[in-house]
Amino acid sequence: GSGSERWASTACVVSGASRGFGRSLARLLAPQLGPGSVLLLLARSAEALAELAAELRSSTTGSATGSATGGATGSATGGATGSAELRVQCVAADLGCEEGLRKASDALRELLPDPSFCRLLLVNNAGSLGDISKSFLDLTDLQEINTYFSFNISSALCLTSMALRAFGARPGCSRTVVNISSLCAQEPFPSWALYCAGKAARDMMFRVLALEEHELRVLSYAPGPLDTDMQLLARTRTADPGMRQHFQRLQEKGQLIDSSVSAQKLLRLLQEDSFPSGAHLDFFDI
Repeated sequence: GSGSERWASTACVVSGASRGFGRSLARLLAPQLGPGSVLLLLARSAEALAELAAELRSSTTGSATGSATGGATGSATGGATGSAELRVQCVAADLGCEEGLRKASDALRELLPDPSFCRLLLVNNAGSLGDISKSFLDLTDLQEINTYFSFNISSALCLTSMALRAFGARPGCSRTVVNISSLCAQEPFPSWALYCAGKAARDMMFRVLALEEHELRVLSYAPGPLDTDMQLLARTRTADPGMRQHFQRLQEKGQLIDSSVSAQKLLRLLQEDSFPSGAHLDFFDI
């Protein structure tokens, strides 16, 4: 397609949607979703999600009247009524624990089987840095390590397999899975053993998915060094002094990327839909 027309009857799911890159992406996706679409936002913070949902509902109706009502109550339609309004649903869940993952999967199983959808877009954005104040030799606690991988690898695998099963194969319909990746999936960085290992594992996991499911579109997108809370952690908490200085210099020189600028590039990739399935694409390649 030309990439400019809105996507009708799309089920769109974004994890880690309450802040940073996920929030910026949700803001860009909302106006792209046409009639009959729904946007499901997943994150840990119920309050931040409700706030974002209220904002997205009001901006897509074009009127701010009553749009904030229903944001906190979790109603799917918000305050305003009418077909013009985008359905935004929120699920506050910690994907790193079984209860949170079950909550998210219940929402997927309820929403996705609806036969009126002809497009699925799942964005696996939720993730964490881990304790970057520790170097490799400090990582001796099995529970800490397992907790990290449970949230950063296992939950993305479960969420994706459950979403694809719930939606099912629909002839003539498109299904796209996005993995928010990193340069760290391909390059080692000191004191970032958990993060690098997690991102590398995710990339490979989604390459396997692309190989198994030929009619799927699978993309790993590395958004570049973003100006987010995570980047602030990187600058201040990283054990390795060289890494800390590197990120401090990026910030001082204004070389950190605004989340919305990077999210715009991802949206363009999705609109053009010409990437090879399973590919790893970086902000700086595009």
